[in-house]
Amino acid sequence: MTADPIEEFATETVPTRTRVELDEQQISDMGLLGPALLSGPANVIMQLSHPAVGYGVYESKVDSGNLYKHPVKRTRTTLTYLAVAATGGGELRRKYRQAVNRSHAQVRSVESSPVKYNAFDPSLQLWVAACLYRGWEDCVRIFGDEADLTEEAYRQGAVMGTTLQMPPEMWPATRADFEDYWNSVLDDMVIDDVIGSYLKSLVRLEFAPAALRVLAGRFSEIMTIGFLPPEFRDKIGFTQSKRDKLLFDVNTRALRALVQTLPQSWRQFPFNVLLADLKWRMRTNRPLI
Repeated sequence: MTADPIEEFATETVPTRTRVELDEQQISDMGLLGPALLSGPANVIMQLSHPAVGYGVYESKVDSGNLYKHPVKRTRTTLTYLAVAATGGGELRRKYRQAVNRSHAQVRSVESSPVKYNAFDPSLQLWVAACLYRGWEDCVRIFGDEADLTEEAYRQGAVMGTTLQMPPEMWPATRADFEDYWNSVLDDMVIDDVIGSYLKSLVRLEFAPAALRVLAGRFSEIMTIGFLPPEFRDKIGFTQSKRDKLLFDVNTRALRALVQTLPQSWRQFPFNVLLADLKWRMRTNRPLI
């Protein structure tokens, strides 16, 4: 009998020794996880700017992961993945990878799709991981100490992809290799009107309740565009006025000053809480995503 394709993709394969080692890897300093939350929307925009990733999300039939239909659940799943990838440890990473696999197995292009995509495509997972790592770098520059941007920290960043199905050997060997990879993808990237409109709707919080859009929509747009690298702004069609740039700088400077005074546990909120929630879900046999 032919195996069910979803079950086939969702089953954990036997990991290589390198993946096992990475599953046990702990990123050395995650004290900026909390402040990074503010830059999260910009990072999502970066990931979805890749046409295959963007259409994979835009056309996805997995309603439970649809931001417009289940904004709270989708946000929780995404943030929990970051917490697991950064500090989860071997068992949590393997369990969460299996749970994500079951959703990803359903995300594939169809004949009518403008671009071909498959959520298990390791090259797309590499791009998502690269965006997450680049976002962490940017947060370090804004809120932390640039001395922390070491080659060792870069190598640890591979867990952002290997917590999915990206083979460890796909992660560029050095930070310089990463920069070459990053620029090569950006040089070839073209964002069409469909994905461009979708990304703009995310920035404007059009998926959120009306009250939240009124209260936080403009602030969210200023901060998201501020965190977004200029090359992405140009491709999507965003502009940053002098006033918006000033507001962004004032807010990030104030948050940087606050971050320096907070204990480590507060600096990791809400990711530490989400990690505790995931462990509770595992103990009580509840769905992980």
